[in-house]
Amino acid sequence: MPDRVLVAGIGNIFLGDDGFGSEVVRRVRYDKEPRVRVVDYGIRGTHLAYDLLDGWDALVLVDAVPDRGTPGRVEILRVEPDADVAAGLDAHAMDPAAVFAAVRALGGAVPPAVVVGCQIESVDERLGLSVPVAAAVDAAVGAVRRVVADLLRSPQEV
Repeated sequence: MPDRVLVAGIGNIFLGDDGFGSEVVRRVRYDKEPRVRVVDYGIRGTHLAYDLLDGWDALVLVDAVPDRGTPGRVEILRVEPDADVAAGLDAHAMDPAAVFAAVRALGGAVPPAVVVGCQIESVDERLGLSVPVAAAVDAAVGAVRRVVADLLRSPQEV
């Protein structure tokens, strides 16, 4: 059973719907649950990589997902952190695959991970989420809470 869960909001608030993860984690609170830490990493991939070296049992990434479906649709996806990735780490960008590669390069292990994501409408340069993605934020907050609750009570890995 995971003892420590890191919930990481990722994305760039200056690129429209890419700021989805930041908006969701701004609304997720676990003030009375010491086993859960919620952080808005934004585009700070290096910061997330170093934090993952602290031995987290599970990781929940909250992020916008590529435009492959109906904008605003919330999805829960398993991440395969052990996939071999040939990517460099950009300290000013957030690419989960590059973050996972950096964690391994630093001698750490990537914990089992889940993505709570939302289909985007646009990542044009602008502040604020599109209407369908903004409407999905509350559903995503609920999804994060369900995923974390399942992780904390489940003896199985993600």
